[in-house]
Amino acid sequence: MPTIKVDPRPLHAISPRLYMQFMEPLGTTDSSVEACWDALTDRWRPDFIEVVRDLAPSSIRWGGILTSFWKWRESVGPRASRQDMVNYLWGGWEKNVVGVDEFLEFCAAVSAEPIMAINFAADGRPEYINTELGEHRSGDATEAADLVSYCNDPDNAERIANGRKAPWAIHTWQIGNETSYPKAGERFTSAENARNYVEFAKAMKARDPSIQLIGWGDMERDTGKWWANELVQEGGDLVDMVAIHMMHQNPGTEPTVLHGRDYRKDYGATWEALDGMYKKVEQKLLGARGTLKDLGTSAKLAITEGHLSIQPHNKSEMLREWISGLYHARCMALFERHSDIIDISTLADFAGTSWTVNAVLLGSPREQPYLLPVGHIMRLFRRTSGTHGVAIASDDKAIEVSASRSGNTLYVHVVNTSLDHAADVNLDLGGVTPKAVRAHRINPELDTAIDSTALEVFAVTTTTEPAAGKLHVPKASVTAYEIEL
Repeated sequence: MPTIKVDPRPLHAISPRLYMQFMEPLGTTDSSVEACWDALTDRWRPDFIEVVRDLAPSSIRWGGILTSFWKWRESVGPRASRQDMVNYLWGGWEKNVVGVDEFLEFCAAVSAEPIMAINFAADGRPEYINTELGEHRSGDATEAADLVSYCNDPDNAERIANGRKAPWAIHTWQIGNETSYPKAGERFTSAENARNYVEFAKAMKARDPSIQLIGWGDMERDTGKWWANELVQEGGDLVDMVAIHMMHQNPGTEPTVLHGRDYRKDYGATWEALDGMYKKVEQKLLGARGTLKDLGTSAKLAITEGHLSIQPHNKSEMLREWISGLYHARCMALFERHSDIIDISTLADFAGTSWTVNAVLLGSPREQPYLLPVGHIMRLFRRTSGTHGVAIASDDKAIEVSASRSGNTLYVHVVNTSLDHAADVNLDLGGVTPKAVRAHRINPELDTAIDSTALEVFAVTTTTEPAAGKLHVPKASVTAYEIEL
């Protein structure tokens, strides 16, 4: 019989930001942010706020590639005086209806910590520095520092004039987004990234020394070189976190069962292909972890974006089905096992009208917003997690686990990745006897899909389990065990 071994002694504090979402206006590609805004009542859609409160993200990041050409002052002040912006990446016009203050109001409404990204000199991208329309969209260090003052200075006249007297007190800021991903010559070099980071960081911290800063340290897409090395060596104590993205979760150019609807023909083959995606995530995480260890830095990792990238692009129907939920649970358990080094992580984009890589799908104007499988996974893990990590291991490769603890409550997350077999598992708590065990579980059939006609298919069932040191884990299931010690 397989055994899950847990040493319930608390090891390290877990950042609540391990369960982050991120918000980026996506223009005509996926209506995203503006579709969440009710133009008639001039407020966030109440049904959107309701579903996000249920999702309960610990933090929400404003950013994405948008920040390479976003000018924050165009998005503050009276609506009539705000400047329209061409969305140079995603298409169409942004009306800047949702700006700095609206984003922060939303974070307050859903009790999420805001994480703010800034225009990092357009990340060195020529097409945004001087655009096709003749605009200069690059932001400098003073502009970024002014945004820190706008948000955090109690006496900032600009914010007060716009109707917000109290400071927003944003603690965490990101400098640079996917800066290493374009080809050489189409972005900063790694040395320019590090040098410019220091300039921006010093300017921003001069306005508020208490802020934490995230710098871009991911690999070059074409060479595999880690930018974290120069970033940390140049930035030193100015680097609190190193950002990477998990955007490589794709099968490459080879023919694959993940393409289109072919995945439905053989779920076993589909899971094998998804296992390949998971191994890429694990390999990259271990590479980033090793890089930071070799640098001897106290900086943590910030996985500020990441999702499955399979065809059709960002609209795979598989991401409506439970098999994708099982995959994402495996990734979340991996991130929790490395919560000593990961401060921020996410599994999905946030919200929109058509992309299935989102956590929240808005649907048509007559549909209520709802969580896709990845959103249900992030909700379950977020709601059943402790404040401190503990050591856990499974001797069955089909049983993925992670664990945390708050006070006398232990949370054990168990993902049975076997599509065919349930598992009876010994739970070894190192001699500690549980007083009570409750199981919070999602366990539909693999091909179960969610849409507006079937909103309850991924509902969590909660049961009381025998406190006898044995667990019955159904096949293809995700269970959060809440154990009173």
